[in-house]
Amino acid sequence: MTATTDGSAGPRPPRSSSATRTTTVLQDTAEAAREATARATDHLLSLQDPAGWWKGDLETNVTMDAEDLLLRQFLGIQDPKLTEAAGRHIRGEQRADGTWATFYGGPGELSTTIEAYVALRLAGDAPDTPHMATAAAWIRAHGGIAAARVFTRIWLALFGWWKWDDLPELPPELIYFPKWFPLSIHAFGCWARQTIVPLTIVSAKRPVRPAPFALDELHADPRDPNPPRPLAPVASWDGLFQRLDKALHLYHKVALRRPRAAAMRSAARWIVERQENDGCWGGIQPPAVYSVIALHLLGYDLDHPVLRAGLASLDRFAVWREDGARMIEACQSPVWDTCLATIALADAGVPADHPQLLRAADWMLGEQIDRPGDWSVQRPELPSGGWAFEFHNDNYPDIDDTAEVVLALLRVRHPDPHRVQAAVDRAVRWNAGMQSKNGAWGAFDADNTSPFPNRLPFCDFGEVIDPPSADVTAHVVEMLAETGRAHDPRTRRGLAWLLAEQEPSGAWFGRWGTNYVYGTGSVLPALTAADIPASHPAVRRAVGWLERVQNDDGGWGEDQRSYQDKEGWAGRGASTASQTAWALMALLAAGERDGEAVRRGVRWLVETQLPDGSWDEPYFTGTGFPWDFSINYHLYRQVFPLTALGRYVHGGPATGQAAGAPVGD
Repeated sequence: MTATTDGSAGPRPPRSSSATRTTTVLQDTAEAAREATARATDHLLSLQDPAGWWKGDLETNVTMDAEDLLLRQFLGIQDPKLTEAAGRHIRGEQRADGTWATFYGGPGELSTTIEAYVALRLAGDAPDTPHMATAAAWIRAHGGIAAARVFTRIWLALFGWWKWDDLPELPPELIYFPKWFPLSIHAFGCWARQTIVPLTIVSAKRPVRPAPFALDELHADPRDPNPPRPLAPVASWDGLFQRLDKALHLYHKVALRRPRAAAMRSAARWIVERQENDGCWGGIQPPAVYSVIALHLLGYDLDHPVLRAGLASLDRFAVWREDGARMIEACQSPVWDTCLATIALADAGVPADHPQLLRAADWMLGEQIDRPGDWSVQRPELPSGGWAFEFHNDNYPDIDDTAEVVLALLRVRHPDPHRVQAAVDRAVRWNAGMQSKNGAWGAFDADNTSPFPNRLPFCDFGEVIDPPSADVTAHVVEMLAETGRAHDPRTRRGLAWLLAEQEPSGAWFGRWGTNYVYGTGSVLPALTAADIPASHPAVRRAVGWLERVQNDDGGWGEDQRSYQDKEGWAGRGASTASQTAWALMALLAAGERDGEAVRRGVRWLVETQLPDGSWDEPYFTGTGFPWDFSINYHLYRQVFPLTALGRYVHGGPATGQAAGAPVGD
């Protein structure tokens, strides 16, 4: 109210036109967001399996399909129908310049193109057809087979297309190294050790199957197909490991047969002991493929129960398309997808006791792991209690999934709250116990930070260690805060690490999602959950960065190239539904709900939503190995936009019956 000259109350002056317009715009945006949220909710609910889980396709690149065909060729189990279907998929992924990329819109990649070319030769494509000739010319122009990564040349060596002597040596005696040794198998990340152990057997055996054709057209110089690689200076780490590899090649020639055979048997026992109930290894395709080859080389025939189950598990990685193409997933993500879907639906306003949320909670509760795994090597006294990423991977639960499953369970009003609380207690105890010395968390192991595995000549592709990352640490911190531990010393150590890891730009690096948008989208909700105020300088710097990198269309996007070129690509790329959602989740956590950046981001999600309530997203926004291995999680485009819109409409994350309840140590 205003006052008249005599002090009495007078009429309120009219609101300014700009303020009125702002209010109207915000109201219109909120109403559009509510409608989009309802459509997205219905769509996501429709995707749930009757058993309670969600799973979207996990798309990577055609090396999965090529190596599946090479495996079948090596084992002599070719299937014309599968070969034709794989060829159809691989051809469909070829770019106009004849190459294959590792992510949508990315540049041609040499090793991927070589493997795709060889697979199409196996599928019957003649080398003189235009698409094959173009690919071969590009391969030659970029160094040919000699310039390919080690894994590609191992596949070629299996058929005599490359010499075993020109590959790094992996002795099976590695299995005997104690855990404290810098190159122990436990110094490698879990995905790497599962691959390396079987490859030590393959490296020792050096098998060669008859090649069905020659590959002379893929050598830059057919007269010198195996040119020597230059040695690094002897005083450097690279030079030291190169010379160590030369010594191991000499050892291969003089290794005593009985000790070597014993080492291979020990490696085989290690492999068999880690086979999951579904026949796979680690729930991921590469270790399964190499384990099958290694055991077969040691005399396991294809009818042996271990190999029969292993091969059957690989068939379950196949996704059949409507056009008859067959795509191979590198992994499957039901636990991850289910907890993210549960969070999204709850935050979108689905009642906490909705039957579909209860089915999801029951399924997740049934997936909690109650036995030790390889993580126990570093934490032998820690009781188990985590969740894995896949349907079956009890040996390798991961810290990130466990944190997100707990956050999902906290949102569900389950009829048996004591059962939920007991599961949450075990999970929090396990995650807290997996904290690394620096106060942060990695994905699968504690303190998996040795610098030596990455130096091996063998390790020229992807990450082979599992150091703590900002995104995983943020999810654990958020979980600890939401279970009443915001001021626990372990939470505060994690927070201190996160604050120290902030980039000068204001962003955080994203290890398991692309990239700085994902890292920042993970950290800001964790900071605010742990009582870091929105006015904190770190929060304001992050908000400023997100506002600066917002695209003109109102969305956010970041290309995989930001892993190689931070200056040119950090926070830059075509707008995507998942990355726009990550940015919005961060800004909403920082108190920016009525800000222009949030309004524009919400409008972008609303305007790009498809009639069925979903979003389209061809771009790869998931990360397996930064730059080297990218992932398109097909459910990301559904769960994260719904989460962001739900938090915008309802004012923040939902809380359930268990939220804030203290848990045991």
